[in-house]
Amino acid sequence: MILDLDKAEFLTALSLRGTPHGFFTRRGGVSTGRFASLNCSLSSADERESVMENRGRAMQALGRTPGSLSGVHQVHGTEVVVTDMPIPAGEGPRADAIVTSSPGVTLGIITADCGPVLFADAQAGVIGACHAGWRGALGGVLEATIKAMEGLGATRGGISAALGPCIRQTSYEVGPDLREALLASDPEGERFLAAGRRPGHWQFDMAGLILARLQAAGVAAEALPDDTLVDEARFFSHRRRTLEGGGPIGHQLSAIALPT
Repeated sequence: MILDLDKAEFLTALSLRGTPHGFFTRRGGVSTGRFASLNCSLSSADERESVMENRGRAMQALGRTPGSLSGVHQVHGTEVVVTDMPIPAGEGPRADAIVTSSPGVTLGIITADCGPVLFADAQAGVIGACHAGWRGALGGVLEATIKAMEGLGATRGGISAALGPCIRQTSYEVGPDLREALLASDPEGERFLAAGRRPGHWQFDMAGLILARLQAAGVAAEALPDDTLVDEARFFSHRRRTLEGGGPIGHQLSAIALPT
């Protein structure tokens, strides 16, 4: 963990040791107000100049060039982009995962409660980054990312995955619509639900679902314990924004690159 608040702060995963990566918090940027301070979302109402400075700071923290950061226009789906060249900022296609075998590309995903998942097969020299909300996880975006990595030479036994900060079960109250979708996709989905605080509601373990699907796919996986809703000082949270009545919101960045 990097704790110098004058720099972009990020968390790391033991399973990805040796592969440059970071699950960035909201600390260490230049944005102000509701976007304070390391907002990395170009689709927010934040000033573009501030977002670009924040993204550059994140890349500097990883020892990467700002122009290497490549992302997609996330839509809560299952499409995966394969690239061997950096994607210009804001020009990513509609997708929710991205993979590469090029050391010149840094892969980035932005989140504000959904699960950021970073993948690496260090031996094969293949990495991936995935935005996994509940819709994408149920739809198969994790498995699609793994398959795309295999297309570049990775093996399931060689892939390690890490789930970064996301909304955790004690914070994630859901209604019948999500429960029905979960059970339609997974007959054993009840194991990811606990009794809610209100009748007709449940507490959903999205992190548990993501880890279970990764493990079922034959990939070694770990999860960081941080809850984005609870820790307002370090994380943006869409659910927190909703509970507070709406308004602007920033997003934190998760990024991974191959060693150069």
